[in-house]
Amino acid sequence: MSEESAAERSAELEELARELVCIPTENPPGNEEAAAEFVYEWFREEGIDATLLEEPDPDRPQVGARVGEDGPTVVLNGHLDVVPAGDPEEWTTGPYEGVVEDGRLRGRGSADMKTGVALAMLVARDLAPEIRSGELSGSVVVHAAMGEETADPGTRTLLERGFDGDYGVVLEPTDFRVATSTKGLSVYRIAVEGVATHASQPDAGTNAIDEVRPLLDAIDEYDAELREREGSLCGGAFATVTGIEAGTGTNLAVIPDRAELVLDRRVLPGEDPDAVDAEVEALLDRVREEHGVETAWTRIQTYASSSIPVDHPLATSLRDGSVEAVGADGGVGEPWGIEAATDARNFVNDAGIPAVTWGPGDLDQAHTVDESIDLADADIARDVLEDVTRAFIE
Repeated sequence: MSEESAAERSAELEELARELVCIPTENPPGNEEAAAEFVYEWFREEGIDATLLEEPDPDRPQVGARVGEDGPTVVLNGHLDVVPAGDPEEWTTGPYEGVVEDGRLRGRGSADMKTGVALAMLVARDLAPEIRSGELSGSVVVHAAMGEETADPGTRTLLERGFDGDYGVVLEPTDFRVATSTKGLSVYRIAVEGVATHASQPDAGTNAIDEVRPLLDAIDEYDAELREREGSLCGGAFATVTGIEAGTGTNLAVIPDRAELVLDRRVLPGEDPDAVDAEVEALLDRVREEHGVETAWTRIQTYASSSIPVDHPLATSLRDGSVEAVGADGGVGEPWGIEAATDARNFVNDAGIPAVTWGPGDLDQAHTVDESIDLADADIARDVLEDVTRAFIE
């Protein structure tokens, strides 16, 4: 490849990723529409069949695209939504300005994962001539999915509507490490009951905040027990309180009669969400029996874990390609599992499609102020992804 063509490729990827970052798609509330329309029109302009899918939510469309109809098919998956940027004044540059500085694209979604979406789009476009000519016998599918950040069934719906295949690559930022397993999570809202009274007579009621204390202690003990269990490639399981609310929205002189907390339970491959439910229920039963604390709970969010063999050919090919491109530092060539939940679970668990999580960028950048990605790494990832995808659709 000439220096000029390499520079052109770099500029093309930079511009496409930057344009995607400049479209705010915060979730919540879930405003992927403008980005979905951008991706859809881009595919149409490139002569690639694409669908603007209004499922599972007509107000939050997503895109499925396909190049080719036959043969082995690789699905390149990315999500359009990003977590809220928070206070823009805390950012060095605006979260949706798409600034490129010192070789890095800055902005919300630059790492997680608008650059991954851009990679999928370009790889599909670049392989299209070989697919259409018959030089490659297989197909490429691209997902620009909605709702990944809040466990909405965007990717699952795309797979169910025919945008599926034989292999899946979920293009999250992993710094070129290949994750064959992903950790899941179950999130619970737990309500603790008290008895309201005037704060001048606290003994006349039951302060729900005080009732929470033994529950917090019990959760700490549960978390400690989980950490003693055998872990996985994804690391260990945890139980963490991520939110608590009591006494808000009422007169300041009222002893609260209710408190609510949010419990985040990280779930390992092989753990059954129903069994995790049973553990949480047993914990609450024990707190009631030992301390008289009445609670009610509901699971409000679930990301299943997933796993495929570490020596699956797709994983091996991506590991080998990554090592050849960037070296083995940082465990690039080693078996690995990602601690975060990804849409690989929809491929593996719902559709029975082997899938890995892999991409350029550092996961530590995800969800952070001043999120950014090294564009040189993105260029390398584009070449690796194109080569591996070509090999699987020959």
